[in-house]
Formats: sequence, C-alpha cells, structure tokens
Amino acid sequence: MTADSIHRESKSNCTFPQPLCDIVQKNCDISDARYAGDYSLCTYLLKMREYYRWEQGVTFGTKLSHEVVGEWVEKRERKWNQLETTPYSPLHVTGHRFDPFDNDGINRELLPRGLVYSGGYGRFCKPHFFLGRLLRIERFRNYTVLVSADEYARDLTAPPAMTRDNTIFVRCESLRRMVWEKVEDWQWKKANRAMTSAMAYYNIEHDLDEAIEKITENELETVILHELGEILAGDLLGDGWNQMLAAVGRTPAEMVIRAVRDQLSDYLSTLPALFELENLPSIHFYFANLTGMRKELCPTLVRDYQRWVDTGNLAGLKKSVPIGKQHWLAVAQSALRSYDEHGDQCVPHIEPLMESGRL
Repeated sequence: MTADSIHRESKSNCTFPQPLCDIVQKNCDISDARYAGDYSLCTYLLKMREYYRWEQGVTFGTKLSHEVVGEWVEKRERKWNQLETTPYSPLHVTGHRFDPFDNDGINRELLPRGLVYSGGYGRFCKPHFFLGRLLRIERFRNYTVLVSADEYARDLTAPPAMTRDNTIFVRCESLRRMVWEKVEDWQWKKANRAMTSAMAYYNIEHDLDEAIEKITENELETVILHELGEILAGDLLGDGWNQMLAAVGRTPAEMVIRAVRDQLSDYLSTLPALFELENLPSIHFYFANLTGMRKELCPTLVRDYQRWVDTGNLAGLKKSVPIGKQHWLAVAQSALRSYDEHGDQCVPHIEPLMESGRL
C-alpha cells in the first residue's frame, strides 16, 4: 500500500443521537442473546469481562472486581433471555426508516453528521452491529474505507475490521481493545516469544496507555492491509465463495475455509507490505497472533519467521510470498470445486483441507 493508493479525508464533526444509539444497542443485544452460547466457556467469560470494561468505561489498567463483573454478567444474561426471540429493529435516521443491514442507506445520512454505522455477519453467521464516531474516510480503488473512533453501541464480539460490499469498516476502539487483550494475556503468561519481541519496541513497563496507543496506531495499517487483501481475494474467488460459506456455516468446515481465505488475503496484501516496509514490530505482532487454525495451516511460514528471528535476514520470509499466494489460491479453489460438485453436502469434503492444504 502506497501513499498515493489511498485518498484520505479527515472527519471530526459529530452529532450524537441517543435514540439511534439505543436502537442499535438493542439489536446488538438481540444478536448476543441468540449467539453468545456458541462460544466456549473460557472465551465467553473473557469476552464478557472486556465487554463490561467497555460498557462501564473502565480504563485498561484498572483491576476488575470478580464479584461486580459476575453480577453484571448475570444481569446481562437475564436481559438476553428476554430478547432471544425478538426481531431486529429497523433504524430511523433523519425521518427515514432503514433495515438494520442497509449500511449504504444509513451511512448516507450519518456520515455527514460525523457518525458511522455497520450491520453485517461474522463468524458462524453471527450478526454484528456498531455505531461509532467517524474518524476519517479513505478511498481504495472502488472501495470506501470508513475508520471509526469511539464506539457508542456494539455487541459482545467487536471485530476490528469488516468488509461489506464496497465498504471497509475499521474500528479503532475495537482494535485498541484487542491490542490490550493481547498485551494483558502476554503480561500474565510471558510465553509468547513473538509477542515479547514485538513489545520490545514499546515502553510497556513505564507507560502502558501510551504504549497501547502506539501499538494500535501501528497495527491500524496492518488491519487495513488485511481488508484490502480480502478484496483482492474476493476478486480472485468470485461470488461462489460467499455461497459456499453460507452452506458450511457453523460447522468445522467454516473454520477451515475462513482460515484459508485469511491466509490468501495476507499473502496478497498484508505480508508483502510488512516485509517490504520492514515494519519489524508489526511483523512480530503478526506472528504473535498467528494462532489456532491459521497457525496449523502454515508451519513453513512459522519456521521462516523463526529463521528470521535467529538470523535477522528477511530474505526467507520475502521469498515465501509468491509461493504462499499460489498455494492458498489453489487450496481456496479446491474448496470451491468441492462446493460446486457437492453443494450443501460439501462439508466432509472440505474439512480434510486442514491436513492436505498445509504449507
């Protein structure tokens, strides 16, 4: 990504409408009521802990009371029980009525007021909604990048970035909270060597808040790079990918193909840029957060990273980019062929890619 590839516009004027915020938050609560049970108990409790921190405006460094958070969780769960069968509410903006997933229509009204809204679907087809303060607008090819700052309404899971149609939504506050969670986990365990290497570039021990801000600022470009990679991957894979994703939703096969798509996106955009710019803290941060299915799928990349750590020579990582592009595109196309051949019964044919698709 170069300076002339993205056009930036700064936005600061914000008019905050409380009724709209209340409706968006209600839709967030309905989504959580229906899908929060999909998380493992450990993941659920961690998410609720940070959700409490956001809702109550508690600073990152403040120690939370287990008793107080526990009471808040019980109250929130009782509220969810009452909302589980409630339909999502339409949004009323400047006298117009909008479906909660009509991002284009809603943002036509909100962007001039310094606000940004998003309604879309994430992992396991869970709806995500948020309303935030518009920080700036960026342009990339035919896409609009809407970067938000403070968030006024959100659900339990707050993805730092999502792409919907021709719009990329980047959420700085969610990214900042994700960074904090990663840093806090590292402070507890100290077992993630890549994270230790990344944190060596920041003054974590002496000024935590300033360090979190600097990490967030640096990683914001990485998040945008990944979403740009998603666009490039979409151009290569076509509309059939989303149809396949819907067919395998809430199965192990969904986790596999999402990980494959993420890897393809990163090899198309994120990794080439990080390696070319030699953004060392972001490279370490990337590998610190390469976990789960994605890490299982790319042992060679992990070895190349360790070789760089040992030698200081980025040549191996840079050489891995064209190989990775070709490999993950082939794996993604293999999944699409399985879907074309087997339709909704493709799940058992896609799951083996966890083994055969490794690089």
